[in-house]
Amino acid sequence: MGDQLSAGVSALRAADPARDIVVMAEVMDEARYVPHHPKKIALVLSAMRHFAEELRAAGWTLAYTHLDDPDNAGSIPGELLRRAAETGAGEVLATRPGEWRLIEALEAAALPVRLLPDDRFVCSLAEFDAWAAGRRELRMEYFYREMRRKTGLLMEGERPAGGKWNFDHDNRKPAPAEMRRRAPPAFTPDAMTEEVLELVAARFHDNFGTLRPFGFPVTRAQALEALDDFARHRLPEFGAYQDAMLTGERFLNHAVLSPCLNLGLLGPREVCERVEAEWRAGRVPLNSAEGFIRQVIGWREYVRGIYFREGPDYTARNALGHARDLPAMYWGAPTGMACMAQAVAQTRDDGYAHHIQRLMVTGNFALLAGVDPAQVHEWYLSVYADAVEWVEAPNTLGMSQVADGGVVASKPYVSSGNYIDRMSDYCGGCAYAVKEKTGARACPFNLLYWHFLHRHRQRFETNPRMAQMYRTWDRMSEEKRSTVLADADRWLARMEAGEDV
Repeated sequence: MGDQLSAGVSALRAADPARDIVVMAEVMDEARYVPHHPKKIALVLSAMRHFAEELRAAGWTLAYTHLDDPDNAGSIPGELLRRAAETGAGEVLATRPGEWRLIEALEAAALPVRLLPDDRFVCSLAEFDAWAAGRRELRMEYFYREMRRKTGLLMEGERPAGGKWNFDHDNRKPAPAEMRRRAPPAFTPDAMTEEVLELVAARFHDNFGTLRPFGFPVTRAQALEALDDFARHRLPEFGAYQDAMLTGERFLNHAVLSPCLNLGLLGPREVCERVEAEWRAGRVPLNSAEGFIRQVIGWREYVRGIYFREGPDYTARNALGHARDLPAMYWGAPTGMACMAQAVAQTRDDGYAHHIQRLMVTGNFALLAGVDPAQVHEWYLSVYADAVEWVEAPNTLGMSQVADGGVVASKPYVSSGNYIDRMSDYCGGCAYAVKEKTGARACPFNLLYWHFLHRHRQRFETNPRMAQMYRTWDRMSEEKRSTVLADADRWLARMEAGEDV
């Protein structure tokens, strides 16, 4: 599969180069099940083609299908049947895919398919289920501590380095206005990648997103170079400023290694071991090393366990009953909201936005506005180069939209405009006024924040982490509360009517 580009993946380990044929196929079913960003399609296809060359050089026999091959069956099961008929093969060895849709398609294929575990992760699915069994709440923090113990990363014997498991309190600084950071390396496309770019430009020119310039790593060697660049140049201040946002600064201290990890060009242990080595060498503070490692062996492993534990219906959940259509601004329509315009423009141009832009700008707005979580899920799966369903769905439907009823998030991650103003410089160039709470110029986040809390009061007012918010709301005069709700309703009506908001 296009996200299994690892020489040690279980299907290759179980196969025999002297007997077996490796099937790789670029198919329209995978390219179009959501309207993927052109950069995402180009990344996957180029990485697949480069990996195929590495397999051939290692002695494997390949049956590789290009997207524009005239005999292309158009689907993974179709290509397996075609190749089995050509070769007389009687069985397929496959590493278990990262989404239920493909697992079900392979299990329904008209030939025997043996699905092997994807063991490129720190935690197996069986281990996760054993950890989760009998727990009333599946909180990531406690899972993360188990992964630290298991790997020994940032451990001093049985105790966490520095005496604390989590240094998140130190990692919430807004970026100073003059803060500028060296961008991740951009890799010049070779002839193989150029061929892919031309194909994508011809076939997917109507998809949302800018194809060129293209600079993602597409080989393991390039991915290792990107890891080295991050460790040396951006990791030292990654921790303190990981939640910060600045206009025009797309990457700041972020690694942008998630596409490499999710395609299989890098492994989670090797990435974390490099980060730990930088800390042990004294080149990186502990809060930066811990903050990064928590994202990889904590959060990334945790959401994979949640996705497979919750089952195929996870993406259909809508615990809050939200039904509004995804606003046109998510596809680039004009908006006076500077933070949304910045995040969407960056997404369009780069196929990338960092986690706070996703959670606290585009995700926060969709939740406050009551957007259908299935549409939000499809958008995130479409527009980001690192979006594979096992990692995207729990982040979107659980952490961001609370559509899973609280399986992932202990509280909704909602905020007024104050949070965005504190963590970014976006508000200074906005058509709305972040300090205004009512009226035509009031920041939409301010209006919608209280609107969300009001309409979901029965569900959330008993949550200890939200009690203070409801006390603040209740202290407002009845007239002010009515004004806020009326202004929010008018703003949402304008948005639903297709007006530029």
